[in-house]
Amino acid sequence: MGWWQINADTLAASRFVLSPFAETFAALKLLHSAAAAHPGERAWLDARLPGYRARLAADPVTARLVRAGLGKDWIADFLTPTPKDGETFEETVARVRAADPGAARAHLTVSLAGPLPAVLDRDDLPERAAALLEHVWTEAVRPDWDRRRRVLEADVVARTAQVSQGGWAAALDSLRPGRTRWLGDSRLQVNPHEYPPREISGAELLFVPVTPKGGWVSWEEPGRYALVYSCAGALTDPGTRPVPAGLGALLGSARATVLFLLDSPLSTTQLVAVTGQGLGSVGRHLKVLLDAGLVERRRAGRSVLYSRSALGEAVLNAPLRGAGNCATSPHSPAVSNGTTHRR
Repeated sequence: MGWWQINADTLAASRFVLSPFAETFAALKLLHSAAAAHPGERAWLDARLPGYRARLAADPVTARLVRAGLGKDWIADFLTPTPKDGETFEETVARVRAADPGAARAHLTVSLAGPLPAVLDRDDLPERAAALLEHVWTEAVRPDWDRRRRVLEADVVARTAQVSQGGWAAALDSLRPGRTRWLGDSRLQVNPHEYPPREISGAELLFVPVTPKGGWVSWEEPGRYALVYSCAGALTDPGTRPVPAGLGALLGSARATVLFLLDSPLSTTQLVAVTGQGLGSVGRHLKVLLDAGLVERRRAGRSVLYSRSALGEAVLNAPLRGAGNCATSPHSPAVSNGTTHRR
């Protein structure tokens, strides 16, 4: 397995950051695979795949570049610079465009695990990659970036609360189930592949959420490492796990959805973002649930966070008459992984 050696100070100083570039690259991966993880992602793909495929059909060199760069086990390094806190999409894609052409070709031989095809033996690969990423950002991500950002912020709040409640080990185990895992002895597994361990103590360590399924790790030696991971499924598409029909009949569909989502602490604003309900409606649902003892609230900095109480858990999991489950997802379907990268 691939793992990083991390001392306590490095882990304590690590932080979650948002990256519009990482979100765009994750969207590119999703467009390339065309494999949706949930119905919302399927609708997003159906709307955007025709334009993406037409773009590549008109530019076969870039199409071949994408296939080569998104290797089976390794992403070509120059395609995904390690995120920086607060960096805009334009600033990051400029780093792709500025990549050394010779280095880009060398990175592609690694992601291909073989020789570079003659069609890619050229100096304009960084420019082509940057132009395609700009297309994906403009056409497929930027139109709903504000909503995506709120979903990403909601995930960060939930992960931060998980750290405070269960410690870093629990939070790291849940980032990419089956891939990331706290191994003890200051070791973080970052993927299941048999790669040499890396000592990163003293480096800047970033955790970067994206809404599409998937993720990757990257680093720019010696000082910055990042682990990109997918948001919790209930945030990207509440319909991924259906709300029990009986609970919807008892509380009402919209209120049951709010209770259902509160397995991790969320603010009113974040609930608005992930449910698509209005601020006033979410506020009224929370007041009813709070008065009934089904949710709890606590202050975290300037935010008030809501989560299910023990009674709320019992109600959610109780067998209710009116058999069957129904997906109550009012969420918009628009949401829907030197630098080195491992899937």
